[in-house]
Amino acid sequence: MIYSVDVRIEVPVRDTEVTDRVGDAVENIFPGVELDHEPGQLVGEAHELERFSERLHEQAILDTARREFAKRRDDDGFSFALKKQAAFKGVVNFSVGNPDELGDIEVHVTVRDPSVDEVIDYIAPPTEEGRPVDPNDR
Repeated sequence: MIYSVDVRIEVPVRDTEVTDRVGDAVENIFPGVELDHEPGQLVGEAHELERFSERLHEQAILDTARREFAKRRDDDGFSFALKKQAAFKGVVNFSVGNPDELGDIEVHVTVRDPSVDEVIDYIAPPTEEGRPVDPNDR
């Protein structure tokens, strides 16, 4: 599937953290992201979610991802938050409830083409009995 998205990533960098390590955590989940240093945070932009989608499949957390995307979905896209500590290890762990004391990786996806639902279905397809299903086969 060909899709067009703008992914904005914002992550706080606390005084006790090494900025490059925080950047590495983001790049573990979103390789190729272009990160800029701003006061107290890193801000990045990417245009694809392939590696992120692969992680969701590998970790078998597609249903969790879909639930998180649905919570903060609108007509233009969706947002979600990830735990920074897990990202250091290359693991996707959605942040739910109170933010971590070091702050979370905030991700905002703006979908340009095709639709928001189609991009979500591509990144984290619906499942049956834990296995991805093609929505066109229903």
